[in-house]
Amino acid sequence: MRKVFEQPISEDAVRMTEVLKQFGFDVQLLGSSRYVRSKLEGLSSEWMVTLKTAFIKNGHPRFRKEFASCRHMPYGKTRDYAVGVENADLEKLTKLVKIVGMLLQTKVYLFWNQRWGLLAKC
Repeated sequence: MRKVFEQPISEDAVRMTEVLKQFGFDVQLLGSSRYVRSKLEGLSSEWMVTLKTAFIKNGHPRFRKEFASCRHMPYGKTRDYAVGVENADLEKLTKLVKIVGMLLQTKVYLFWNQRWGLLAKC
């Protein structure tokens, strides 16, 4: 196997992580739906508005994809994204926070060539 590309962590995800830490989220548990939902249920309405504002300011394409309504525009329009986040229910916010956890992972793309495997055995 040969390393082809390493995708760095998104700056939008890092900024959202800082916001989530202020609300008391444990970054290592962002992949757990149950944990994220319980933390969101404990937030006051003012904190929810602050969280939604942070998602609007950090409009990563992966966040936008959750609110895209037209299949011809996979990431939608900025206005539609802002309205979608403002009207988001607890389930949608849980999914957005889980996406932050996914974006915090460093992705490494590898290329495998069968011939290289055979040469290694010789």
